[in-house]
Amino acid sequence: MPQAVIGIDCRLGGKQHAGIGRYIQNIVTQVVTHTEYTWVLFFRSQDQVREFFPNKLPKSVKVVLSPERHYTLREQTSFWWRVQRQPLALFHTPHFNVPVLYQGKLVVTIHDLLWHQHKGSAVTTLGAGEYYLKYLMYRVVTSIACKKADSIITPSNTIAEVVSSYYPETKEKLLSIYEGAEIASQQKQLDAYRPNKQLLYVGSLYPHKNIELVLRALQKLPDYTLTLVGSRSVFLDTVLTRAGQLGVKKQLDVRGFVPDAELFELYHSHLALIQPSTSEGFGLTGVEALVAGGCVLASDIPIFREIYQEYAQYFDPLSTASFVQAVKNIEKKRPTLTNAQKNSLQTQFSWDKAAQQTLEVYQDVLGNTT
Repeated sequence: MPQAVIGIDCRLGGKQHAGIGRYIQNIVTQVVTHTEYTWVLFFRSQDQVREFFPNKLPKSVKVVLSPERHYTLREQTSFWWRVQRQPLALFHTPHFNVPVLYQGKLVVTIHDLLWHQHKGSAVTTLGAGEYYLKYLMYRVVTSIACKKADSIITPSNTIAEVVSSYYPETKEKLLSIYEGAEIASQQKQLDAYRPNKQLLYVGSLYPHKNIELVLRALQKLPDYTLTLVGSRSVFLDTVLTRAGQLGVKKQLDVRGFVPDAELFELYHSHLALIQPSTSEGFGLTGVEALVAGGCVLASDIPIFREIYQEYAQYFDPLSTASFVQAVKNIEKKRPTLTNAQKNSLQTQFSWDKAAQQTLEVYQDVLGNTT
């Protein structure tokens, strides 16, 4: 009996694509070790293939180069044709951007429905015409993805509830699978933490990330600095301009992308990683910071309460005063996890566990083939 063929869209994989990129890379490199299936992986380039498999491509893997950019018309035409030509028993799109004409068993990962909740000119750098056309396509594609999917993976129970609130018909197809803390694998011995007034932010700078609140807080925290780390430069100019207007630009240290070993040190050495978002799908950087021996200061929203539990320090994301007070409280006593708590988090948020649960989703969908 021939092996079932599973296809996975890897075009958004790799660390340059931030959280989604890490998710795809970690899930894919682990599930393909299961040789009872044949795997067809769709990559944009050979460089991306080498990032996933730096030593040797597994024998069970076939690579299809697909240079089509995500969120484009070509994704819905030529990329769809590349996928359709493969003898797939199942196709996994690890984001909402499914090729809508695809016919076959489908697994979709929806990391959030952020753009359902935040829309308009303030959340984009595009012109109004281009933005609203793309927004319409986003809503259409997401709706079709939810309708066609045999199973929908979300990174948290909070996001599963959001998806089912917009698309009630998905309720029986939703499964929450927590992400992992890859950064925890760094074993380098670090110097003991030295008290400082350095705050750290890791991620993109979209408006919902709420960096505006932090910039305003820096006016009341003149002795503090904020290190900005992130692979995406969208809205960086906006943030720097706003920092200049508020007179806090000299308090910013912009790093851009940094490798994991350096990021691990930053988590450990700064007073706290801040997570001021008003909306999030998971909050991977906070988990990474906690298991790296850092401290996390997070906005008091449901997703962070679910993921960080009692291990983070919380503040009102709509109150500058609340953030300032939380920073000062942490300076007095910087809470970090015990080794037992770190081990507990690493067990709960494990890429091995996430990959195994994802594989079980594939097996369940294939088992339901009629």
